[in-house]
Amino acid sequence: MFFKKKPQTTINPQQVALVEHAQQRISQKRGFNTHLLISLFLLFFALVLNFAFGYKADFRPFNSDWSIALAALLGLFLVVHFLKVYVFHSFMGKAWETKQMDFLLDKQAVKVEKLKRNLDKEAALKASAEWEREKQQKNITIIAAVAENNALGKDNKLIWHLSDDLKHFKNLTKGHHVIMGRKTFESMPRALPNRTNIVISRNPSYSAENTHVVKSLEAALAFAQEDDRPFIIGGGEIYRQALTYADCIELTRVHDHFDADTFFPEIDPAVWREVWRENHDKDENHAHAFSFIRYEKIDS
Repeated sequence: MFFKKKPQTTINPQQVALVEHAQQRISQKRGFNTHLLISLFLLFFALVLNFAFGYKADFRPFNSDWSIALAALLGLFLVVHFLKVYVFHSFMGKAWETKQMDFLLDKQAVKVEKLKRNLDKEAALKASAEWEREKQQKNITIIAAVAENNALGKDNKLIWHLSDDLKHFKNLTKGHHVIMGRKTFESMPRALPNRTNIVISRNPSYSAENTHVVKSLEAALAFAQEDDRPFIIGGGEIYRQALTYADCIELTRVHDHFDADTFFPEIDPAVWREVWRENHDKDENHAHAFSFIRYEKIDS
């Protein structure tokens, strides 16, 4: 049985900031109106005293009708203001504070929404650029020559020699990073020319001329991240690991069975689909028939 958790009330720090800002503005307005009330009251009180007790009898500015009218108007305003604030609570009361709060929150919410839209737009552009970079950056390819029984080699050597297959390998990998295990590298006479050779070895002191040595397949792929199509060229264990990362398999299927000690992993048809094939019959230069086959990973 599953129990639905009681939702927890969360306070958005942004909303807290808005409320605090609104409260500050309300306090400022209340202080201003209080100041106004006190000023008007003192002014009215001073005028009344001046008029009632005749201070400075030699100078009476209130002998005219307009001065009496002005004093009466100020007094009326003060009374009305007093009644609204302290009796009817229609001005600067709870309703007024709520209205001010709503107004200021709405105003700030518009600004925040605008900022959020800008941030969302920037994030979307960044994500799109990152996606494009990743899409263009990676087309990780496994390339291998494999017998019908998935044989790759024996005693760290190739079992066959197919000149067209070697040309196919050279044409595809030229100018790219080629990633291989230490045993595969040592089966070759030297580092492959016109390519960036990356050798995977767990031995931290291992080194070889014209190569970059890394400790894992992940490190090799990271080193080759600027290459739009790095190639993984063996051996058997590296191929097995690479199936998780690869997008494409360039396979030369040699149509024969061989005794071997190194094998290519099974290609799962639920994960990989064949998209291209070119068949070659055996001839005077090729002792075995073979096919160039390209597989692409099926989108999940």
